[in-house]
Amino acid sequence: MTVRVVLADDQTVVRAGFRALFDLTDDLVVVAEAADGARAVDAVRTTRPDVVLMDIRMPDVDGIEATRRIAADRALDGVRVVMLTTYQVNEYVFEALRHGAAGFLLKDIEPDELRTAVRTVAAGQGLLAPAVTRSVVEEFARLKAPEAQGAARLAELTDREREVMAQVARGLSNEEIGRALAMSPLTAKTHVSRAMIKLGARDRAQLVVFAYETGLVRAGER
Repeated sequence: MTVRVVLADDQTVVRAGFRALFDLTDDLVVVAEAADGARAVDAVRTTRPDVVLMDIRMPDVDGIEATRRIAADRALDGVRVVMLTTYQVNEYVFEALRHGAAGFLLKDIEPDELRTAVRTVAAGQGLLAPAVTRSVVEEFARLKAPEAQGAARLAELTDREREVMAQVARGLSNEEIGRALAMSPLTAKTHVSRAMIKLGARDRAQLVVFAYETGLVRAGER
């Protein structure tokens, strides 16, 4: 399977570096580049990529707003956005996750890790395994009380779906959830999918944010 990628970053050297890497990789191909968020959205609508590597800070329309526009466009449901940042814990990253980003990567990521990350996101899994992603969610969950309106929506989930969602928020894979809750990985995946549908979550990353914002999982819990 060939993964089609759009590169969105206002720094030409960053785009050139990523493109050079992908040009040496058989299953990853860059279909468009953009230097700002507005052009990134246009490029995504034109090329319909699998993954967008999106810088957070860009002129005019920034990466967060561009991500929001992509996530809000039903015609782009299959597109996954990964934020690029130079900081591990950043309020902008948290906002990007809230608005539909599937995860984020540091710009100094190793080449092999970048390739694996893009393939992971393209497969619909989301970048939730790295501890740094969880640290972002936890850090900003500490700064706000659970949202009552959001917490009420948890009532739409079954007890089992809430249990599984809590494990997703703790960074567990379907296989790990299966072992923790004595179910098969396929059953865990089914519960995750149902929770996403009921809550209108785009992917696992949004489930994590929702779990912390509503108080289903508290910052610092294990």
